[in-house]
Amino acid sequence: MHKFYVITFVVFLISSSCTMKTDKETIEKWKGEILETEKSFAKMTKEEGIQKAFLNYVAEDAVIMRNDNLVIGKSAINVYFKNQPTKNKNVSLSWEPDFVEVAVSGDLGYTYGKYTYSFVDTDGKTVENKGIFHTVWKRQPNGTWKFVWD
Repeated sequence: MHKFYVITFVVFLISSSCTMKTDKETIEKWKGEILETEKSFAKMTKEEGIQKAFLNYVAEDAVIMRNDNLVIGKSAINVYFKNQPTKNKNVSLSWEPDFVEVAVSGDLGYTYGKYTYSFVDTDGKTVENKGIFHTVWKRQPNGTWKFVWD
């Protein structure tokens, strides 16, 4: 069994050292696609609501982490958002990507930046939560980008 792990590790090292060569122009194009997708996602959230936007940009196999819990898969994410008060007009979420990177293979990328989530509490006070988001994007077979981690 130990021999199996050693062989697996060696194969992994060899395969990971065989990097793909992708020209800078192509990588910048992919970064631009991800950046535009992220911005469109944020815009849709503001204009059409959190649930609708998340379900539009989520991959079938996506995972989101909320309150130290993992919500796995698009259908579970749909249920999660249906149970949230995000349909309330007094809830808003906005963000701006500060950084984008993409794998040389062009199949995965990630973004991060600052977000603001605000809502009106039961006393009528606006509560604002700020933080850092991190989203992992995966290119879909049709060429679009959907998030697989948020």
